[in-house]
Amino acid sequence: MSQTQFHEFLRNIDKDPIRLLDEQFKSSDYIPIDLSTNNKQLQDIDVSSSEALDAYIFGHIKENDASIGYGGYNEIRGIYDRAENFKAEEGEEKRNIHLGMDIWAEAETKIYAPLEGRVHSYRNNGEFGDYGPTIILEHKMEEFVFYTLYGHLSLDSMEKMFVGKKIKQGKKIGKLGDSSVNGDYPPHLHLQIIRNIENYQGDYPGVCSQKNLEFYLDNCPDPNLLLKL
Repeated sequence: MSQTQFHEFLRNIDKDPIRLLDEQFKSSDYIPIDLSTNNKQLQDIDVSSSEALDAYIFGHIKENDASIGYGGYNEIRGIYDRAENFKAEEGEEKRNIHLGMDIWAEAETKIYAPLEGRVHSYRNNGEFGDYGPTIILEHKMEEFVFYTLYGHLSLDSMEKMFVGKKIKQGKKIGKLGDSSVNGDYPPHLHLQIIRNIENYQGDYPGVCSQKNLEFYLDNCPDPNLLLKL
């Protein structure tokens, strides 16, 4: 399966945007957010503070008469500099390139399965700066097998989960967690598509270094191929 074939498959699953949040949210409710190091507005924001970042993100959403912020795929970010698990080990580069799409919304916002699948694994990645509660679904469609990861959920999102549980398209997966459980971030969903999940269980790198970028972009295509935001 080539990268081009897989991208075309994802793009053609549905010609319309695939639902992830409540149907009450229309396309006009979404606004892109740039959290890259190129965003000069962030130079005046203490991005190590979840409160300061929350004020910036949700202020941006409100100023644009929107309800939901989105973006971040293949984005070089400075917000990871505060966490030990992203810092460079000796002889390595720091990890600061985001591999999924973030959906910024209020805590407790419900998340629905964009595609039918089954629960591959789940875990509370509770370290500072990590995903917090995370669920990974496995999807088998036509000749393709791939995975979607949902990070920064609420703790109760995992209460009735079990490996192998079937999840129909459009059924609730969970809810967004707040900063007390989601790795200390403003509430949001980290959505990531993964072609080969290797041996990971309940986790997969969502941020990489420049050195490994080519591999991860090939293995983790842009979720907007599905969402079409």
